[in-house]
Amino acid sequence: MAYITGEPGNGRDGDGCPLCAIPAKSDEDGLILHRGRTAYAVLNLHPYNPGHLMVVPYRHTGVFETLTDDESRELTTMTQDALRAVQAASSPHGFNIGLNLGGVAGGSLSAHLHQHVVPRWSGDANFMTVLDNTKIMPQLLADTRAMIAAAWPADPA
Repeated sequence: MAYITGEPGNGRDGDGCPLCAIPAKSDEDGLILHRGRTAYAVLNLHPYNPGHLMVVPYRHTGVFETLTDDESRELTTMTQDALRAVQAASSPHGFNIGLNLGGVAGGSLSAHLHQHVVPRWSGDANFMTVLDNTKIMPQLLADTRAMIAAAWPADPA
């Protein structure tokens, strides 16, 4: 509801880049699932489905081609780990994975690159979305964060 009503902390309140601000928060407050060396994984504050997360480079760039080799590698590896964690936590039937590069591509935070990982289940586009532009979310974000973070693969030693 914070997003709809425009309350502070809604992720679109114009106080700078929210994706740059998230890493300064605690994992719980920032909904962070995992922190890497060049990127982090975070739940989407306004998810399409439960478990919708993003893998985000720490460095503020909206241009995919400017990622360093290390950033590209970690973005990919962390996306793979995200798939494993969400699969272990909630057994979705499939996933949508992708980058929205530029505002015209649907990127509401296009100045800071982020890869979406959206778990999908057969029939997950229910009638409420179609009839009333309302999305039903059966789980609190804090609970989803705890569940996926607990299922996150361990870093190799």
